Amino acid sequence: MSNTATLASNGKTSSAVGRYRWTICALLFFATTINYVDRQVIGMLKKVLTDDFHWDNTTYGTINGIFQFFYAFGLLGFGRLVDKVGTKVGYTISITIWSLFAMAHSLAGSTIGFIVARSGLGIGESGNFPSAIKAVAEWFPKKERALATGIFNSGANIGAVVAPIMVPLLLANYGWKAAFIVTGSLGFIWLIFWVAMYEIPSRKKGLSKAEFDYIHSDEEAAPAGSRVPWLKMLGVRQTWAFVFGKFLTDPIWWFFLFWLPGYFSDTFNLDLQKPGWPLVIVYSCTTVGSIGGGYLSGYLIKKGWPIYKARKTVMLFFAFCVVPIMFARYFNDMWIIVALISLAAAAHQAWSANIFTTASDMFPKKAVSSITGIGGMAGSVGGIIFQPLVGWILDYFTKAGNKTLGYNIIFFICGLAYLLAWLIMHLFAPKQTRVVLD
Repeated sequence: MSNTATLASNGKTSSAVGRYRWTICALLFFATTINYVDRQVIGMLKKVLTDDFHWDNTTYGTINGIFQFFYAFGLLGFGRLVDKVGTKVGYTISITIWSLFAMAHSLAGSTIGFIVARSGLGIGESGNFPSAIKAVAEWFPKKERALATGIFNSGANIGAVVAPIMVPLLLANYGWKAAFIVTGSLGFIWLIFWVAMYEIPSRKKGLSKAEFDYIHSDEEAAPAGSRVPWLKMLGVRQTWAFVFGKFLTDPIWWFFLFWLPGYFSDTFNLDLQKPGWPLVIVYSCTTVGSIGGGYLSGYLIKKGWPIYKARKTVMLFFAFCVVPIMFARYFNDMWIIVALISLAAAAHQAWSANIFTTASDMFPKKAVSSITGIGGMAGSVGGIIFQPLVGWILDYFTKAGNKTLGYNIIFFICGLAYLLAWLIMHLFAPKQTRVVLD
């Protein structure tokens, strides 16, 4: 390691090292923001669309489950594609597809039309995280990856904050079709900056040698090799740790995205044609969780903690932070419930920033996108199961005259999911040992 990189790793001369990697992180942040705005639009329009197309909760849940079905298989495919064609091309393909299908929602005249649009959106949006995680692995040393992941992943929260403000305004002034057209077009604006600014460090013109050395300062020497077969990756325990961690916790975030607008509308008569401030508060708090969770594990690593111990300790802490959502049933005050949900949602994003980083901790760069895709697929499979289940639970208890009880059962499931996921991850990968796939 060069002297400059050594000093930078101690936080003394970060300006001398260079900061272009944080420009890359900003690009990933804005892409993730747009990604979540586009997927969140349907949640903000739930009441309007269910009235216009005569959907019940089960139908709405099934539509979201179909989105996640295509998102799941898209993740698997995009993980492999990005490893093959590279981050720049892979991300370009992804955002082009999802932006086109996001805008195509405006053409839907039936439930089938929405299913087609959601299917295409799922395929396109699935490329975001495999591309972004690989970009972080390419541009950041291990000690900064959790923070960088937390920052770009906070775009999910900003997107979820923007949607409750932007979509009701578009709906009130121009109708629901305009909401899909305007939000869907944002991806094409981002694409201009991506094509102009992104390249891997070894090919990036103008990147300083000091920053290049710093990016690779704590990297284990390993040959690039060829792409790794899926069966080989599925044969190691670390893959299954990541798979089960995503399978059990990703569906909870999807619930927060697609069902919380309906929850506040049903329980507290929140008017979804006006900016939803409880939702803005919830999703704003998740930004703190995402960045804070990434920072905390990075801080512990810089203090000398082993990487696996820092990640797992932080993840366990945030798993416990989700538990209080189980007690929402005991309160009638909306703002207390907003606080409990905000804590849980923020803890999820802190968890997410760290679980994504475990992929690049345990696997070589050549396999990172594929592993992220496999794990993301597992999370979406969980969503495929959970989304219709949420709809069925709510319809059942609505018919029984107690929809609130249905939401409370779902909150109970949310509260336990992260502790179970942490335990299974610990059993499969106690020390998150680095995998050799050559």
